[in-house]
Amino acid sequence: MKALILSGGKGTRLRPLTYTGAKQLVPVANKPILWYGIESIVSAGITEIGIIISPETGDEVQKLTGDGDRFGAKITYILQDEPAGLAHAVKIAQPFLGDSPFVMYLGDNLIQNDLTPFLNHFQEKQLDALILLRPVENPSAFGVAKVDEAGRVLELVEKPAVPPSNLALVGIYYFSAEVHQAIARIKPSERGELEITDAISNLLDHKNPVEAQILEGWWLDTGKKDDLLSANQIVLDTQLQTAIFGELDADSQVVGRVQIGQGTQLINCSVRGPVIIGENCHLENCFIGPYSSIADGVILKDVDLEHSVILQETRIEGIQQRIVDSLIGRRAQLGTGRPRPKALRFMVGDDCQIELA
Repeated sequence: MKALILSGGKGTRLRPLTYTGAKQLVPVANKPILWYGIESIVSAGITEIGIIISPETGDEVQKLTGDGDRFGAKITYILQDEPAGLAHAVKIAQPFLGDSPFVMYLGDNLIQNDLTPFLNHFQEKQLDALILLRPVENPSAFGVAKVDEAGRVLELVEKPAVPPSNLALVGIYYFSAEVHQAIARIKPSERGELEITDAISNLLDHKNPVEAQILEGWWLDTGKKDDLLSANQIVLDTQLQTAIFGELDADSQVVGRVQIGQGTQLINCSVRGPVIIGENCHLENCFIGPYSSIADGVILKDVDLEHSVILQETRIEGIQQRIVDSLIGRRAQLGTGRPRPKALRFMVGDDCQIELA
């Protein structure tokens, strides 16, 4: 059994962060989203992993993620020159996949469930495809499946105006080598892509065994800011363990589950968990409230922060209002300007979102 993780795409919904980095490397609780998927796959006993990368961000993904040693896996990187669809990604990965069955995992997904029971079901039933589904409130925004009471897939529709069900495709699929034949038989969709839903529909047309199972735990698509903040909150709630390696002065206090990295210094700060603070940070005269993640090398002075994600080497000083529900990118600088004349002064890039109250 092998695995194929998709880590390409342009990440338009997370711009401007994704102008300069891969969306799958944006951190949740100070760990790249992509790594959660790798760890989940390895914990299911799958250690041969191919990662689909794009020309724009592939080097960054390779540099940060490495050859797989840190995960107990062997990673092969596969370049997809253009975003031509999920089935196209499988097609170009065929030399890596060979005749092996495999799990395909979208790299910006986070799920609570263990992958092993689904893998066992796929193998025991000798299926050619097993798709994971989750009930959603807005099925028109997703690929949607119609299934019978036995879990057999009857129909797949991509972003339907009139959905046949509320069961969305999660973005995790188990396939046998038969899927390569199905992909060879399909044509690009109206948007010019080889769709994985078309390949699965082709398997159904040829009477190949295709089933679905429902995810019972949480599923998080981290493609937008609010989704990413929700993912950060859930991971901090469910996985964070207290570990304080940094230095706190006598005027600082920590309450609840808090993790503070080596080389980090807190001066006159109050931290109320769950909170994770990375390595080599400097916090002074700050309140850090629940569900905040602060990456390595961040400097915060005279800042109140809550339910926010701050990326590496950002500096924030002297903000007079509490920062909440915010996602702030790498090496950003936020501070107060000259006292007179009183005015707001910005240098703001494309696709930024700013709210003033």
